Amino acid sequence: MSAEATNPGAPLRKRGRPRIDLRRLGRVALLGPVSRDRLPDAIGHVAEAHRAHYPDADLTILRKAYVLAESSHRGQMRKSGEPYITHPLAVTLILAELGAETTTLTASLLHDTVEDTEVTLDQVREEFGDEVCYLVDGVTKLEKVDYGAAAEPETFRKMLVATGNDVRVMSIKLADRLHNMRTLGVMRPEKQARIAKVTRDVLIPLAERLGVQALKTELEDLVFAILHPEEYERTQTLISARSGAQNPLTEIADSVRSTLRDAGINAEVLIRPRHFVSVHRVRMKRGEMRGTDFGRLLVLVGEDADCYAVLGELHTCFTPVISEFKDFIAAPKFNLYQSLHTAVVGPEGAVAEVLIRTHRMHKVAEAGVVALGNPYTQDGTTAAHQAEPADGERADPTRPGWLSRLLEWQESATDSDTFWATLRADLAQDREITVFRTDGGTLGLPAGASCIDAAYAQYGDEAHGCIGARVNGRLATLSTALNDGDTVQLLLAQDASSGPSPEWLDHARTPAARIAITAWLDAHPDGVQGPNKSRSDAPRPQAQSADDASSSRGRTVGRAPSVAVDTPGAPVRLAGCCTPVPPDAIIGFTVRGGAVTVHREECPAVARMREIGRAAVGARWSDPGDWSGTADYRVTLVAESFGRPRLLADLTEAIATADAAIVSATVEPPSEQRVRHTYTLQLPDAAGLPGLMRAMRDVPGVYDVSRAQQPAATG
Repeated sequence: MSAEATNPGAPLRKRGRPRIDLRRLGRVALLGPVSRDRLPDAIGHVAEAHRAHYPDADLTILRKAYVLAESSHRGQMRKSGEPYITHPLAVTLILAELGAETTTLTASLLHDTVEDTEVTLDQVREEFGDEVCYLVDGVTKLEKVDYGAAAEPETFRKMLVATGNDVRVMSIKLADRLHNMRTLGVMRPEKQARIAKVTRDVLIPLAERLGVQALKTELEDLVFAILHPEEYERTQTLISARSGAQNPLTEIADSVRSTLRDAGINAEVLIRPRHFVSVHRVRMKRGEMRGTDFGRLLVLVGEDADCYAVLGELHTCFTPVISEFKDFIAAPKFNLYQSLHTAVVGPEGAVAEVLIRTHRMHKVAEAGVVALGNPYTQDGTTAAHQAEPADGERADPTRPGWLSRLLEWQESATDSDTFWATLRADLAQDREITVFRTDGGTLGLPAGASCIDAAYAQYGDEAHGCIGARVNGRLATLSTALNDGDTVQLLLAQDASSGPSPEWLDHARTPAARIAITAWLDAHPDGVQGPNKSRSDAPRPQAQSADDASSSRGRTVGRAPSVAVDTPGAPVRLAGCCTPVPPDAIIGFTVRGGAVTVHREECPAVARMREIGRAAVGARWSDPGDWSGTADYRVTLVAESFGRPRLLADLTEAIATADAAIVSATVEPPSEQRVRHTYTLQLPDAAGLPGLMRAMRDVPGVYDVSRAQQPAATG
């Protein structure tokens, strides 16, 4: 889109296909179309790269798109002196090398025609169909003459809305920005910095979320060179100093190849150099760089099972660094990324980081959504539409939760400045968690999200009346931060006029929550009057102690009865939703971060974990002889009773008589003369649990006592 020139200080590209010669390509482009029976030489590179991924692709439409792009851009020049057609050609080649299908490449060749030439969207639609027209329109900028200073944020809003319907829109935009960043050198320094900052704050996070690591890493290096030239030069010097030295990863790679060959595992072992920003981050983290810090080993195999076979061989034949192990195959990242990460100690104590994945996983790790082809066809190779769903919305398997949330909150951000600032803040959150609702559904939230964020994600504006929450069955304040795999139950006030407190903004991480809270506070400057006064003064659930908060997230092995799991070295926590104690039958699940959460086998969360594809991990109690006397056993019990005077006193007396300590207790309001009591208790001996439950059942008026599972849904 912009006519920038080559930046001589840009980082070198990764090994592979050489960058096209723009001046030679420009001369070819100026020759115009060639005979109908062959492709123009100017797009020979594109055709070659495209056929590497799609051998049987019909290139006729690419030739047709090139002829229109070349003729419409003829006479236009970039600031560097090349014919303008070299820009759409370079953008299309980037996408072709990533494996984009024909429709995306066609739209890429035409992506600037409507914006910069006399070609109209109607012409594009007539010549190439609705799908190509939609993609071209999605990346076309809004005019400054119409939008003024709001043109840039509103262009991004338009692009994101289009991306919500077809992720290929953003694929084209990312490739477009990459080529413009490569050729930014002739711009004034202040304009280079402005473009680099937008790239850093918006485009790079979007590339990360869409999983397009190949574009993200190069964009990071280009931004690094512009915004931090001194650090960039220092990093470049560091890398250059290592270029002539013996790479210590070579010997480790040879040992890994030999080990896997002896084990009969067919694998490709590569040394993967770190890019500039990655080296800089390692240097900032560790101070002095080790020889193995400049790269990582990449092991590529054929099947998922082979990944774990490789991991087993490496951990058997080398000394593993357990703290570095992460399983992103069982628990993929929110951007489609799958891989096993580990580190092993090689000869002379050298530590090598190792990535293990299948060839398919590697393609998706590099190209993200681009590698999925056309998400609207069965095979991803054609441009035909699938049937529209009944609700009229296209069923896009690549539309992740973060994008859905973004599209929802942007509708409330009517002001361009608010949208632009909120978008940058939202994209700065680089990790996502999944929490369970008590009705069996799930919520996708950014890492660090609180119960307030969960309330607005689940209930929208009805969350204004939220008065508390239960996290893993325990009463929690609305400010409580949620962890991956938690179960959350939101408690809403019956008073429809109640609203949020200004303090909620201190704990709201999601734009949807912050925009909704701010809008309500602006509309109610005096708060809510009446029985609840203002929400600032509304009664709050009692805050948890540090021990309670720890228990609600699950306890570590060090404070609980010892649990052995089939994932060596992984942190273990007992689920607060079902509070397992020996000798309960138990099962574990890996959550993001590599920890294993252990549940009772009958816990409803187990079925929900399996429904979302979480792999089960074997778990068992160890050291049966130590099940009494010293371990810290906590269990949550629910007592159902008929209401009567002194019931609470009698129940607590029964609990105390059984030598159990009450950690927390809640009593729900009576309903039809029935009362539900929930107690989290600390027991001196797990063997005493059945007797305690019998003693509680013997209290007059109590008709049932049970172990807590998931809390019941709130109306």
